[in-house]
Amino acid sequence: MSVVCDLEPDLRVLVAPNPSPMTGAGTNTYLLGRAALAVIDPGPENSAHLAALRAAIGDRPVAMILVTHAHLDHSPLARTLSRVTGAPVLAYGDARAGRSARMEALAAQGLAGGGEGVDAAFTPDRCIGDGAALLHEGAEIRALWTPGHFGNHLCFSWRGAVFSGDHVMGWSSTFISPPDGDIGAYMRALDRLEAEGARVLYPGHGAPVADPTARIAELRAHRLAREAAILAALEAGACRITDLVAAIYTDTPTAMHKAAARNVLAHLLDLEARGRVIARPEPALDALYMLAATG
Repeated sequence: MSVVCDLEPDLRVLVAPNPSPMTGAGTNTYLLGRAALAVIDPGPENSAHLAALRAAIGDRPVAMILVTHAHLDHSPLARTLSRVTGAPVLAYGDARAGRSARMEALAAQGLAGGGEGVDAAFTPDRCIGDGAALLHEGAEIRALWTPGHFGNHLCFSWRGAVFSGDHVMGWSSTFISPPDGDIGAYMRALDRLEAEGARVLYPGHGAPVADPTARIAELRAHRLAREAAILAALEAGACRITDLVAAIYTDTPTAMHKAAARNVLAHLLDLEARGRVIARPEPALDALYMLAATG
């Protein structure tokens, strides 16, 4: 069953019963407010979680339903919750919104996939852009467009706290799988989130992040280390993604190697865009990758 915890006087979290290696203990659904509620990330289509949400909401009105991004563990229950409460669903856009032109082109070439669980049917009642301000019980909820994990990913700033979705979590690094995942966009959005100077992050999975600056620095260093490891492996000669995963993810269970391959692909696409790496015949999971000539 869903676990309910109080975080602040007017903030509660319900953890959906969908634990997995990709979701940790489950998806965090946040209930923000006292007399009226804003619900952030209703979670997966799960009847037990819906029942727990309705019990926690009680007879209070729901003013809005905010969705950080259109993955199956975050957005599907928004449709049902909207139907039973009458509250509108707000998000950056549908499941394809926010992709770069390059990622759209790669998707058209068949690069989509990787088991990331896209909620392809997701469409919000209202699209909210970067910097959009929503007033709720006298406090401002501000939308921050933070693509990288997903093109339509939003974080939400509220009274010095930030609901960080899957962009920054304490228990795990972020899964980045092209074409919805984009390393370059992710790194830029990390900088954007760091500049917020949040007092705490409330992530999509796992416990609150008490030191956002330190955690963001750790995640940035992690990505730069992965990039350095890929470049170092390519110095020995051209190779494919499966070879890079075997060489780099030595402490990762083989069951997670498919997901690791998507992360490596994301790094290689970024390195290729920056002129550091060449793909033959073209960027793909089975392409041959090599260092670009320098000098």
